[in-house]
Amino acid sequence: MRSPQAQEVGMCDRPFRQFELRSVKILTTSSSPKYMAPAVLIENLQKRYGTVEAVKDVSFKVEPGEIFGLLGPNGAGKTTTLRVLCTLSAPDSGRIEVSGISAVSQPRMARQKLGYVAQEVALDKVLTGRELLQLQAALYHLPRHTIKGRIDEMVKLLGLEEWENKKTGTYSGGIRKRLDLAAGLLHQPDVLVLDEPTVGLDIESRVVVWDFLRQLREEGTTVLITSHYLEEVDALADRVAIIDKGTVIAQGTPEELKNRVGGDRVTLRIREFSPLEEAQKAQALMQSLPFVQEVIINSAQGNSLNLVVGAQSDALVTIQQALKDAGLPTFGIAQSRPSLDDVYLAATGKTLLDAELAAASNRDLKAEQKQAMRS
Repeated sequence: MRSPQAQEVGMCDRPFRQFELRSVKILTTSSSPKYMAPAVLIENLQKRYGTVEAVKDVSFKVEPGEIFGLLGPNGAGKTTTLRVLCTLSAPDSGRIEVSGISAVSQPRMARQKLGYVAQEVALDKVLTGRELLQLQAALYHLPRHTIKGRIDEMVKLLGLEEWENKKTGTYSGGIRKRLDLAAGLLHQPDVLVLDEPTVGLDIESRVVVWDFLRQLREEGTTVLITSHYLEEVDALADRVAIIDKGTVIAQGTPEELKNRVGGDRVTLRIREFSPLEEAQKAQALMQSLPFVQEVIINSAQGNSLNLVVGAQSDALVTIQQALKDAGLPTFGIAQSRPSLDDVYLAATGKTLLDAELAAASNRDLKAEQKQAMRS
């Protein structure tokens, strides 16, 4: 597991030059070759910080060699879940295992299987990149005869040759993040845990991160990633769990989750900011149309209407005509295929962006940091 000095993953001011990765041996808990323990198993996890219930009931399983995404707004409980998994915070209750090893009763053994890269980058500015990796190797208790070769591998893998002997205080944000990831991979973990790995990166750098994580998966490393970027999880994850208010509200492959929504999504605005009574009238009207499967009023977006519609080639025309016949205007209307945001909307009645804004207005970050430090 990562040391406190190493924090958020990152990449990149330029693409990686090589992806020569090692295969990972997955620990099994059975003598039978047919059984392979989950890379990560979390059942009924609960965690409070004082009066704040950060995680109410989270359960999911990550299979060896897959990328698993935790999707949800800030404050949903994603980071707390990862901190408990990585033994940085003790759970109030629940079963937490890494490759069949309990992270609660055998935390030191569990850490051997984990590489953790948190949101915040915290490097010692007076150390060079190589010195920091040497410190990290010592903290992992790597055999002395393997340290130089392992560091050389990470430096080459992440294209750090130009910066390895320069002090980290001179690094750009992208290079700092690259070094952070190198430290997380130094001990060749079974499971790489990434908390919001592309926050603050430009789109080109994010794409490089995505390609790198796919390569890790191809070489056998299990990747657990949290994000509130819909497109990131959709593009990367083999399977997804969506968390809201400390609870898993949906999980499956991205396609399975989107297919559960059913049909296309239509976003309808009667007015830019519609009175609730008018939105409810439009809702009742839409529900009477035979091809409309569901209608949700989104109060956070001016009482707009979100519809799920079945196969209907002229759905938009029919909707607009029905509104016109009822004496209701149409400010805006759009049709699209289902997304993970639609999955979240169907489960909670609001979009992820709406949840982000609501959570941001209600959070006391200083109080949360103090509670986390005490845990």
